Amino acid sequence: MKDLLLLTPPFTQLNTPYPATAYLKGFLNTKNISSYQIDLGMEVILELFSEDTFRELFEIAFENDSIQSENCERIYALKEAYLQPLDEVVRFLQGKNNTLARQICTDNFLPRASRFDQLDDMDWAFGSMGMQDKAKHLATLYLEDLSDFIVECIDDNFGFSRYAERLGQSANSFDELYEELQEETTLIDAITLQILEEHLQKTQPKLVCISVPFPGNLYSALRCGQFIKFKYPDIQIAMGGGFPNTELRSITDTRVFEFLDYITLDDGELPIELLAEAVSAPDNAAPPTFKRTFVLEEGKVVYKNDTTKADYKQIDLGTPDYSDLLLEDYISVIEIANPMHSLWSDGRWNKLTMAHGCYWGKCTFCDISLDYIKIYEPIAAKILVDRMEQLIDQTGENGFHFVDEAAPPALMKALALEIIKRKLTVTWWTNIRFEKNFTKDLCLLLKASGCIAISGGLEVASDRLLKLIDKGVTVSQVAQVTQNLTDANIMVHSYLMYGYPTQTVQETVDSLEMVRQLFELGIIQSGFWHQFALTAHSPVGLNPSDYGITPNYKNITFANNDVDFKDHTGIDHSKFSFGLKKSLFNFMHGIGFELSLEEWFDFKIPKTQIDPNFIEKCLETVPNFNIKPSAKIIWLGALPIVTEQVKTKRGITRHQLGFTFHSNLNSFQIVLEKETGDWLLKNLPLLQPGNEKLQSFSDLKKDFEMELEDFELFWFSKPMQLLKANGLLVL
Repeated sequence: MKDLLLLTPPFTQLNTPYPATAYLKGFLNTKNISSYQIDLGMEVILELFSEDTFRELFEIAFENDSIQSENCERIYALKEAYLQPLDEVVRFLQGKNNTLARQICTDNFLPRASRFDQLDDMDWAFGSMGMQDKAKHLATLYLEDLSDFIVECIDDNFGFSRYAERLGQSANSFDELYEELQEETTLIDAITLQILEEHLQKTQPKLVCISVPFPGNLYSALRCGQFIKFKYPDIQIAMGGGFPNTELRSITDTRVFEFLDYITLDDGELPIELLAEAVSAPDNAAPPTFKRTFVLEEGKVVYKNDTTKADYKQIDLGTPDYSDLLLEDYISVIEIANPMHSLWSDGRWNKLTMAHGCYWGKCTFCDISLDYIKIYEPIAAKILVDRMEQLIDQTGENGFHFVDEAAPPALMKALALEIIKRKLTVTWWTNIRFEKNFTKDLCLLLKASGCIAISGGLEVASDRLLKLIDKGVTVSQVAQVTQNLTDANIMVHSYLMYGYPTQTVQETVDSLEMVRQLFELGIIQSGFWHQFALTAHSPVGLNPSDYGITPNYKNITFANNDVDFKDHTGIDHSKFSFGLKKSLFNFMHGIGFELSLEEWFDFKIPKTQIDPNFIEKCLETVPNFNIKPSAKIIWLGALPIVTEQVKTKRGITRHQLGFTFHSNLNSFQIVLEKETGDWLLKNLPLLQPGNEKLQSFSDLKKDFEMELEDFELFWFSKPMQLLKANGLLVL
């Protein structure tokens, strides 16, 4: 028995658990509140994509005469070819049958329907991939063929990472969703509820906490609540997560509480702790108090926030706990030829957060009025690495995705130093702002600690619009930072936006030209265009007239986030979508740079006004000889092999030290006069990141000039420049 059952409903990710329940369970452990967590979506997918279940689906589709398209006729005709390898293909994608890759990569092993139509292009795009990755891609297409069959013949709401998403998107009224929930359960509902019931009987919880991160989880969440209400009326049900936090802040429709007892907003730790206390309290206990919780009272939806307790600090929340989840059963897929998308869908990542909220918190398209962005609170690097080590011990995985809104550079530096100091071998990636603090040396440090990729918002590659967005960066600055990251072998993914209020057609074209140049120079490797969406809680949504738009507000009784609007420019930005995405797909694969921008569109566009060498000129930076006295000096390399040398020329004998440095890739030598060489030999060990006290530039200058003269002359000498090119960092 457990007090709480923490549940992620279908569907989120195939390759790794969505972290909300793991965060919550880690906190509940600190309060000795017993809990059990399940990723219902993952368990449903495994049941659905099994040979036995899919054989039933083929029979149902045939009996119901629901096979209409030529594509699904082909899949049905080849049903035995699809069924026979299914269980083993799933095991391969779980990492349990790696030798199957050679079979999958042969031409006639997997049956092929419409998902394989673009295989020639994909094969070219993935040409540099190894056999395991190519096999994952082919296996993914095979599963997507079967997914298409489900959508056409069994359940048109199905999607690998969402279910009935349209019912949750911009659902200002609960009517359509409520009507759908009155219909008979679907086959996927039946599988979901059967697995749910098995867990309910095993755990016998007092409170079920359903985390709903996205619109595509909402229908299944309510279906689960409906089932529990009907069959287990004594169990209380709470819903929280990203969707309620952003969409349900104005809810008034009482019918929602036919499926739930509570809806909590924002950080869930204290609200759930109070609900756990309430459901466990004896009948004669004092009335419960609540934190940011909607309840139904006297036939009305009431918002309760009457506790005197304050939210917990990040240091007190404990380490996320992934126990109970079927970590060995997650499926790694490779859907499209986008290197960052492969990180999202391939491999299992431990999820952590460096800081709550966003340290910038100004972007006008973002929900900066809400607590998850507005309240910024970083976590100390030592605590973060403690948590990393605990998760490695628990999960056996040393890959980490830091799910920050924007990871702060200073904390990333401290984190990297702590990882290197503890000699941990980890792989990690996160989201950042392309700000000037990401110097070349900081990027090299991040890489040395295991950072392999970052994503960041370039948004609109226009300085006017970046200023209007209040992004705090310029295109030139973004170019310099992405070059620093790329030079450090850290992959760069950029979020790109079109259709921002007041954006002109010329600015869209010029933005594409900036993006073309960034990819042509190789300083961005991955990107994705999305059209601007107006959200109710962003500065644009709160003050639309300031941004030249007129919102179309609707009567809100249920969800309130995305808002329809009319841009005063009158431009139909959606028509740019295909051309922007097609060009980007080509740029990511190193082709199409020579084509004029007009060739990507089937309508006339103006010529770009951007200098064809604009980004290249942005990268022509003048060397900076000014070093802050407080800057820390770090030596990442190994200690050298040193030999003494004596040279006599014209009767003058010089004593020198020769240093031979070996790195993983090469070796190099420098020669210094004995006095300066002795000083360097004494100080290099003190510059290694494992030392408790890191040396600053002023520390070194002071120490040097106690024995020798003119530290700056020595620091900028050719031998020291060679050291700086091979692991001597100024941070």
